[in-house]
Amino acid sequence: MKNVSVLGCGRWGTFLGWYASKLDKNVLIWGRKNSSNLNKLQKDRKNEYLSLKDTVVLSNDLQEAIDFGNYLIISVSSQNLRELAKKINQYNLNGKIIILAMKGIENNTGKRLTQVVLEEIRQNIQLAIWVGPGHVQSFVNGVPNCMLISSTDVDTTKCIIEDFNSELVRLYIGQDLIGNEVGAAAKNVIGIAAGMLDGLDYASLKGALMARGSREISRLVRAMGGNELTVYGLSHVGDYEATLFSDYSHNKNFGEAYVKNGSFEKLAEGVSTVKSMMVLAEKYNEELPICESINTIIHKKEDAKQVLKNLFMRSTKFEF
Repeated sequence: MKNVSVLGCGRWGTFLGWYASKLDKNVLIWGRKNSSNLNKLQKDRKNEYLSLKDTVVLSNDLQEAIDFGNYLIISVSSQNLRELAKKINQYNLNGKIIILAMKGIENNTGKRLTQVVLEEIRQNIQLAIWVGPGHVQSFVNGVPNCMLISSTDVDTTKCIIEDFNSELVRLYIGQDLIGNEVGAAAKNVIGIAAGMLDGLDYASLKGALMARGSREISRLVRAMGGNELTVYGLSHVGDYEATLFSDYSHNKNFGEAYVKNGSFEKLAEGVSTVKSMMVLAEKYNEELPICESINTIIHKKEDAKQVLKNLFMRSTKFEF
């Protein structure tokens, strides 16, 4: 049996540890020494979403986590990935399968998360991503969903799917790593836009947002060397219900709270990702009007209502 170490004990990382243990795998969940999430799990063996089996190991020792797992599932904030990759590169990783169960693009560089890992880890590893729709709250209540595993090595992808596929999480083979990484990250920005439309009572525009958002990101994926059709699969459009409509969506809830001058304390990855999208827009000379609008609202502090009104009232052009 292959052991599973989950690096990161937030909502999604803890769920993946819970899920792997349900598949009767030996599981260790790692968190930083000062992590409030880890402290709560160690005290109660549960968080606000789920309870862990007694057999799940909880640790703040990174070497223990690396040594324990054949699979290393990483689920941390995307902007903290490079720092973590540098740390784990100090240990023997040869033969490990690393799965990035996270969504984002590195700020400033515009690099995909797999690129970040491969820059920092120069050992014999296999690397994949685990993306797609699904909320912890639904999964723990037995509501199934479809997700995606993607890597540059199809045998690695198939191996992961064989070990983690179930009736609860139906895993598909992703064939386009570029498109799946960019699509998964960008959908969080579209999610913030959806929340803003809800907060401004413009919810009827969410259909247009979905149509134009997917088209916008598909052009970028093509410019980056990926397959533009990937955007219409599970990593992006397939995740729209969970991100643009669900009450569990951090990005939607952030966007709605933002335009209502409220606060939202949980992590909304789209806030940092939209900065990265602007880097990619410049690098690949692609116009990203929705992403640019959200960046203008959040990071340049322009009026959300006026910016979004201008976005949807742009000059007449052909749809395709």
